[in-house]
Amino acid sequence: MNTIITSTWDTIIQYFFPIFTVPTTEIFLNLVTGWVLCTARHTITGILPFADPKDTRAHDAYHRFFPDASWAMSELWRLLMILLVRVFYPAGVIPTDLDDTLFHHSGRKVNGAGWWRDAVRSTGTKTVHAWGLNMVVLTLRVNPPWGGEPLGLPINMRLHRKDGLSLIELAEEMLTEVALWLPQRRFLCSADGFYASLAGEDIPNTHIISRMRRDANICDLLSKKRTKTRGRPRKKGKKLSCPQNLAKRIHNWQLVETRERGKSGRRLVYVRKVVWYRVSQKPVLLVISRDPTDKEKDDFFFTTDTTLTAAEVIGGFAGRWSIEDTFKNTKQLIGGQQPQTWKRKGPERAAVVSLWLYSVIWLWYLQQKSKQRYFFVQPWYPGKSAPSFADALSCLRRVLWRDRIRFMFGKRFAHNKNFEFLIEALTSAA
Repeated sequence: MNTIITSTWDTIIQYFFPIFTVPTTEIFLNLVTGWVLCTARHTITGILPFADPKDTRAHDAYHRFFPDASWAMSELWRLLMILLVRVFYPAGVIPTDLDDTLFHHSGRKVNGAGWWRDAVRSTGTKTVHAWGLNMVVLTLRVNPPWGGEPLGLPINMRLHRKDGLSLIELAEEMLTEVALWLPQRRFLCSADGFYASLAGEDIPNTHIISRMRRDANICDLLSKKRTKTRGRPRKKGKKLSCPQNLAKRIHNWQLVETRERGKSGRRLVYVRKVVWYRVSQKPVLLVISRDPTDKEKDDFFFTTDTTLTAAEVIGGFAGRWSIEDTFKNTKQLIGGQQPQTWKRKGPERAAVVSLWLYSVIWLWYLQQKSKQRYFFVQPWYPGKSAPSFADALSCLRRVLWRDRIRFMFGKRFAHNKNFEFLIEALTSAA
């Protein structure tokens, strides 16, 4: 598909129409637009007055969209990823971030839901479990034009079920799928230490940045000089001290400039190629990071791309925090946990659309001209210098409400003093 995507909302949504049947395309457009404009809870019943205010279609058609409609989630993600890569990364390595999250739900008959550890409410001494959907999400890391912390735009998702594949297996499946969508491109995925074992998987055109255990069993590289001995050839060199003990004996630290979450910093680093045999039989690049002020504990990172610099590895891992902002904004501002659809594919599809919507809203906002990407600085936040997702969402609502009200009342209402007041009230009401 060679369609040039413009910055208008309807044009972006129409890019995804080939996924749906002809009757479902109108429902899809109305539903996602109503989702954005909704000032109530984001249930189907709450979205309906904004999606179809004139009741042109039976409400059952909207309720059936998630559990029963004929459309494929993988195709929705594929088109979105290709579109985002075309806009933000026409060339070069594509940076991504990986993590899992929990969408809370109520009701025992929610398909795919279960009791899972709630990472937000759990602490080091107390584990809290909650009922809901446990999902592995892959995001595209995008550096906004105003600088600062990068954005994490979801490009794929998998639902973790109690009797299904593990989180690691789902992550591997998802990374492989994305790599096959663009086989000519290279990917760099950052994930926390839980997903470090992905480094040992054969994922095409994809390198991993993650955290290494402090007590990891690491070895030196195998010497090129081989001695004739009985048995199979060695696959690793001599055993090294664990990273934590290794850091205590390092004297030749190197000071480097880093870029972490949009801010410049300085770190003392030590870089060495090692073999973490239990994770990957191939060499990985170990990066030990130390705070020059000695206020923070040492960090231990690794990457399967041994050509990266220490600053790139540290900045790459720090940038994965953008996916945490994605989860927070999707739950709090879009209402990703609120749709009350329980049967068949309904719960998973509703979660997919909420994450997909987060990416599309940012895509629309970033394609606006700089003068149109304005945001308000409130009296309680005078130091604000860059827009947030709440500002992007408000800007889109402002445009959609203005078009809808003008369509309903005509030009005679455009110069009414109450017009702008009404627009701003509707924009901030959701």
